[in-house]
Amino acid sequence: MSEKRFNIIGIGEILLDLLPTRKKLGGAPANFAFTASQLGDCGTIVSRVGDDKNGSVILGKLKSYGLEINEIQIDRKNLTGTVKVNLKNGQPEYEILEPVAWDFLEMNDNLRDLAKKCDAVCFGSLAQRNTVSRRTIREFLRLIGNNTLRIFDTNLRQNYYSPEVLSESLALANVVKLNDEELPKICEIFAVGGANETEQTKKLLEKFDLNLVCLTRGAEGSLLVTENGISENHGIKVKIADTIGAGDAFTAALTHGFLRGWSLNEINEKASRVGAFVASQTGAMPSFKEMDWNEKTKTISLI
Repeated sequence: MSEKRFNIIGIGEILLDLLPTRKKLGGAPANFAFTASQLGDCGTIVSRVGDDKNGSVILGKLKSYGLEINEIQIDRKNLTGTVKVNLKNGQPEYEILEPVAWDFLEMNDNLRDLAKKCDAVCFGSLAQRNTVSRRTIREFLRLIGNNTLRIFDTNLRQNYYSPEVLSESLALANVVKLNDEELPKICEIFAVGGANETEQTKKLLEKFDLNLVCLTRGAEGSLLVTENGISENHGIKVKIADTIGAGDAFTAALTHGFLRGWSLNEINEKASRVGAFVASQTGAMPSFKEMDWNEKTKTISLI
């Protein structure tokens, strides 16, 4: 890993995933920032929890992971976010509580200062379902430097998105990450044509003047598209525990490599390994301490 540590921000929801047998810390921006820190960067979560037991659980877990909690706001009125997760063949289905604390993320001087030193930020559509958090996220994005990496993880959940939110988010981003279920929905909303996924991602790149489009395909791999090149990865086969957070881990590893000027193929390969590792573990924030690639045992390597 490089000695330089980039300041990488995940802004939006933090919550507890209520799995059939346990509670697990989650939320796409939080998963992203956690993995960024595991990879050696300075990952910061910007979110909001309630003044309740679940909020205390989240803060305690973040501390145990060595993550800063200075940018986690405390809401005295609204509950900490939870999501009931049902697993079908290892694939998650979500029931998302609302309104909750992260719907009311507020701009403050700490966030204004954080924006000035931000190297990359990841945001999604879910945390913009409420106008309060939407306004805060967009103000933060407008405060960061022109050269900052702005990753929009489409993260389409239930009915918590609209063409307006998606359009404005795409306009604020320079990198977009989506999966193979989200791509056709985005293409339909914005009348993006193309005979196949590669053509569609190219047209999406051009339409919104993006630096990179990342398409994840689960076990089938991933596609990265820029103005100057394309990288396809056919995925890494692992025994799936659950796929919660695997895409967020991929995005964090992609960000890690992009900031360091890696080639598209190198980014794709190493991000695939990180995503596969998380899919082989339970929950979105597994420990990376024992993540090593070995051809005999087929365990997954860290970057």
